[in-house]
Amino acid sequence: MTIKVERLLVNYKTLEEFRHFREYGAAELSMKDDLKNSIIENDSESPFYGIYYGKKLVARMSLYKIDGNFDRYFDPPQDYLELWKLEVLEPYRGRGYGRALVDFAKSFGLPVKTNARQSTGEFWNKLGFEPITYNEARDRGESPYVWFPQGVQEQTTKPEQARAE
Repeated sequence: MTIKVERLLVNYKTLEEFRHFREYGAAELSMKDDLKNSIIENDSESPFYGIYYGKKLVARMSLYKIDGNFDRYFDPPQDYLELWKLEVLEPYRGRGYGRALVDFAKSFGLPVKTNARQSTGEFWNKLGFEPITYNEARDRGESPYVWFPQGVQEQTTKPEQARAE
């Protein structure tokens, strides 16, 4: 079976589908409020992506493109993707849906950053992500994991310092 990742429309149908994640998933991963605050009927430029099993949304994530001017993670500094709130409904876990969402994010060829929730580091490691050196001022208690495409590495100096040199 081929797994298809789709951009989710920002509409009331998607909002209703997100309720399943809020009810059955991890509360801190709820995207219902994110979606509700940005509803424009059938907005096709949403940051939300998902996978359907039949007509049921069973996996979803948010994917934001961050401008390279704000890059504090990658060398050389560049645009990158920030992957948020990846979640697969419990009965559908272990079927490759999480991997499919992550592979979709990686398919853009840009570095990808995410924040690993407690005890999910092994999942991210299996998908080629690495924990990045913790920086208290930058990471503010988060646990960043990153995926480096070829030719990209962890940033060791601030972009402003690198550009000034």
